[in-house]
Amino acid sequence: MARNGSPPDQVAAVRDQLRARGLRWTPQRRTVLEVLAETQGHVTGAELIERCRARDPATIPSTVYRTLDVLEEIGLLRHGHGPDGREEFHVGPEPEHGHLHCAGCGASWELGSDEAAALMTAFEDSHGFAVDLSHLTVVGRCRDCRTANAP
Repeated sequence: MARNGSPPDQVAAVRDQLRARGLRWTPQRRTVLEVLAETQGHVTGAELIERCRARDPATIPSTVYRTLDVLEEIGLLRHGHGPDGREEFHVGPEPEHGHLHCAGCGASWELGSDEAAALMTAFEDSHGFAVDLSHLTVVGRCRDCRTANAP
């Protein structure tokens, strides 16, 4: 997604791809694209609905979620799950990444593919399992919380 507004060519391309999947091009879908274009990093579906409704009160959740599904299919965003299990969307272009989450203080950090390479390789070697990094959230305790709780 382009930041600070979607260029006309990108909007037209997304419109055409939505239509090719049998979805109508509506003002609400355009609003979803515009709001995503202004979004940095992650957003939950509920947050996106709230932002869209601030612009267009006629926006309904099913339109937002159907649009998110198609945008993920065409590669404009990805979804993952936070430590509490809620679905969040990573707005592209953003490199694939997972997350570290401190159960003590609630802080979170992005975990890039370079940092996760050893873990991903270990799962591949031992189980033949390819990790989808965008769905990986490692929960633990950060250095500060471990230090504060040290005996």
